[in-house]
Amino acid sequence: MKPITNKEQQVTYLKERLEIFLEVLDAIDPETTELEDIDRLIQMMDDLEDKMEQFQTREEQ
Repeated sequence: MKPITNKEQQVTYLKERLEIFLEVLDAIDPETTELEDIDRLIQMMDDLEDKMEQFQTREEQ
C-alpha cells in the first residue's frame, strides 16, 4: 500500500480508525469482557499512536 502523505488524508485516516475503536469500545459488554478483549483495545490504540507518529515523521521531513 502506498504511504499517505497528504495531511488531509492522514487526518481522515486517523478519524476513521478512531471511529472504529469507539464502535468496538461501545459494543463491549463490561459484564462479559475478557482480558483478550481489553488487550485488543490496547493494541488498537497502540496501532493508532504508531500511525500518528509515522504521519508526524513524514510531515517533518
